[in-house]
Amino acid sequence: MVEQPFIRIQDLTKYYKGSSDPAIKSITLDIFKGEIFGLLGPNGAGKTTTISILCGLFPPTEGMITINGLDIKSDLQGIKRIIGVVPQEVALYPTLTAMENLTFFGNMYNLRGKVLREKIMERLIVFGLERFAKKKVDTFSGGMKRRLNLIAGLLHEPKVLFLDEPTVGIDVQSRIVILDYLKALNKQGTTIIYTSHYMEEAENLCSRVAIIDRGSIISIGNPKELVADHPEFKNLENLFLYLTGKELRD
Repeated sequence: MVEQPFIRIQDLTKYYKGSSDPAIKSITLDIFKGEIFGLLGPNGAGKTTTISILCGLFPPTEGMITINGLDIKSDLQGIKRIIGVVPQEVALYPTLTAMENLTFFGNMYNLRGKVLREKIMERLIVFGLERFAKKKVDTFSGGMKRRLNLIAGLLHEPKVLFLDEPTVGIDVQSRIVILDYLKALNKQGTTIIYTSHYMEEAENLCSRVAIIDRGSIISIGNPKELVADHPEFKNLENLFLYLTGKELRD
């Protein structure tokens, strides 16, 4: 029996108002249950736009998306119940404590009382933040905010987790904690969709990657196999630079 995609994207196109060029154009992609799937590309390539559409933050101009058999146009509320989102910008309230932030986000997922408190403390301990539960977020370091941001997207134990640059600009220790947790979460069955500029990180973490540039997918596959198919390149970063070019992007 052929495995059905957990996420199916067909001919996805997005034009922003006032722009004659699409941010993404005719993307077709299948992502399977249990994958850690990387969307890799330079600035402005279309990664965040694609993630945002998959999360239902704004509609596509054209195309079709299903997640776990649910159509994003007709079943968006059902999709929102099974996804977790960790945006590129830290989405926390700086004047609230870590516990207050997580309680607020937990309530949004209809989690309350003892169950929610236990989930919060369990994850604060995993991410080394239990001592800071009653501290305001505006006193946290960048790495601490990133870890707390990740917890906020995980409290309801989503079937699929969308991560937009989850380790950007943080210390090595925080990055290792986050990546180790993502690997463990994936082994428990969570499908992860992940964007990053860190090619070595993606090469070691992802089961498959799609390299996207100027709104189109230009290469897709297992990262180690992609490199093996191009023996002239030593690693994914070299291949990425060959495919996307070395000119600076804004």
